[in-house]
Amino acid sequence: QVQLVESGGGLVQAGGSLRLSCAASTPTFNLLNMAWFRQAPGKEQEFVAAITWSGGGTNYADSVKGRFTISRDNAAKTVSLQMGTLKPEDTAVYYCAAAMRDWGPSKALYNYWGQGTQVTVSS
Repeated sequence: QVQLVESGGGLVQAGGSLRLSCAASTPTFNLLNMAWFRQAPGKEQEFVAAITWSGGGTNYADSVKGRFTISRDNAAKTVSLQMGTLKPEDTAVYYCAAAMRDWGPSKALYNYWGQGTQVTVSS
């Protein structure tokens, strides 16, 4: 069983930055593909960014491309999401997810999920 714990959420003004982190409990973290999803109030959960087990591949939703950066530290067993030029429409609960096999924007690929961390961007 893999446990994922997100941190770093909070309230920030539009145009500001925030860094989210996700800590994994498993010793095989370096074998997992990781991703971030988000869910805004009244909306479906959507893909934000993903990174391969090695960190050699990344993928971003068009809405965050150029503003957000996903990275990982396999030694520390963490994955991070650096968010810049934040907009009110980025307000959502952000979830960390782990996939044992494939990776990509489909939430069906991910086997484990964190509890989420709230990000609120004020205008």
